[in-house]
Amino acid sequence: MTGTELTMTRRGFFGAASVAAAPLVALGSAAEPRRLRAGAATSNITLPLGAANGGVIARGGLAKHTHDELHVRCLALDDGRTRIAFAICDLRMVGREVVEKVKELVHEATGLPPENLLISATHTHAAPAVIGMHTSDVDHWYRDFVAARIADGVRRAITNLAPARIGWVVGSVPEHVFNRRWFMRDGSIPPDPFGGQTDRVRMNPPRTSEDLVKPAGPFDPELAIVSVQHADGRPLALLANYSLHYIGGYAGGHVSADYFAIFADRIQQLIGADRLAPPFVAMMSNGTSGDINNIDFRKPSQRYQPWTRMREVAYDVADEAFRVYRQIKYRDDAPLAACTTELKLGVRRPDAQRIEWARGILKEDTNPTRLTRPEIYASEALELAKFPEEVPVLLQAFRIGELGIAAVPCEVFAETGLAIKAGSPLRPTFTIELANGYNGYLPTPEQHELGGYETWPARSSYLEVQAERKIRDAALELLKRTMEP
Repeated sequence: MTGTELTMTRRGFFGAASVAAAPLVALGSAAEPRRLRAGAATSNITLPLGAANGGVIARGGLAKHTHDELHVRCLALDDGRTRIAFAICDLRMVGREVVEKVKELVHEATGLPPENLLISATHTHAAPAVIGMHTSDVDHWYRDFVAARIADGVRRAITNLAPARIGWVVGSVPEHVFNRRWFMRDGSIPPDPFGGQTDRVRMNPPRTSEDLVKPAGPFDPELAIVSVQHADGRPLALLANYSLHYIGGYAGGHVSADYFAIFADRIQQLIGADRLAPPFVAMMSNGTSGDINNIDFRKPSQRYQPWTRMREVAYDVADEAFRVYRQIKYRDDAPLAACTTELKLGVRRPDAQRIEWARGILKEDTNPTRLTRPEIYASEALELAKFPEEVPVLLQAFRIGELGIAAVPCEVFAETGLAIKAGSPLRPTFTIELANGYNGYLPTPEQHELGGYETWPARSSYLEVQAERKIRDAALELLKRTMEP
């Protein structure tokens, strides 16, 4: 079995797809009003202890303890003619092969078109990256388990469809988002992993350093809220979107859904939605945070006990969500639409000189269990050499009334998200990143010129330099298409 092969049979893991495919509800005529129905559900996707968990490139460890459990949080919407669904997963990334298996299982069981289902990872760094990089038996088992459980959650959300009403609003939480890429004083940036000294920006520079000049890009402070209620006004679900990479502050080897799950729990408490039947489901999706984190590099660092900082951030974001939530005006007739496209984008594969360098670096490795940064990127160079010349990149766009949602399978920079918002014909619009697969960081061509960690060739950053332009243009075109009759 290869690292990217799913072991689930077509009949399905634990019988997940054993139910015969059910057709969608009968479609109404064009003259009939589109009365909204909605359903929500969660599904537990916590990994077994001993499976590969979290961490950064080539430096992850095994799960030793579960601090808080991982879930997929699902929302289904149906306007009588179109049905769409969202599955927001407490995972670092979710690979395309897992996404396709989930969509197959859901389609077989419910008839939901695969292009109408969005599956994204929150990017907590205390949860697995289900992208085929880990190949032990327990990791294969977990990958199959995750696919089945995500499909279960979506199916249950569809089963829960009931008359509903919907509304949306945008707030702002600027105090917790900072661009992590900085211009530095000349000569203060260390060499890159390949021995070069061409980087003009540095990711996560030393705090309060005299060498700091200015951030290399903007941040997006907006907090988008989509709120769904039952027809009688009882809370049903809430989908939030905020462009913050993750918080961290974990205990070593512990599994956690990070601030994303704390937000979901806190907003449920604030709006009085606990112990409802069916249960209320809140979810936080990650916006465009590829170059954003929670660190103000101009201020001295503070020491936090594990888990405390993420709670502080989650509560602040939930407070703002609750403030604007109370302003929402609801409707029961929001028309739905979904569009998708697949781009073929080039891969920045290593040339012969880089491969020779990589082999030389690894040949001198005396401790394979503790890789230096050059050794990590030498290993990545040899992995990238196995990539095809081009890879498929799946993009989606959704329309909910006048609201637009774009979905990109990359770690998208804030400036790209802001550009999509500005160019979209729908207001408001937000982007969910790490959706429907994983294709690494997405720097703009200008950011590629500046260099830095997010541009260094690896399985975490490999798309062609012009990929951002092509993806941004395609996303805007999809958003326009959602408005067509």
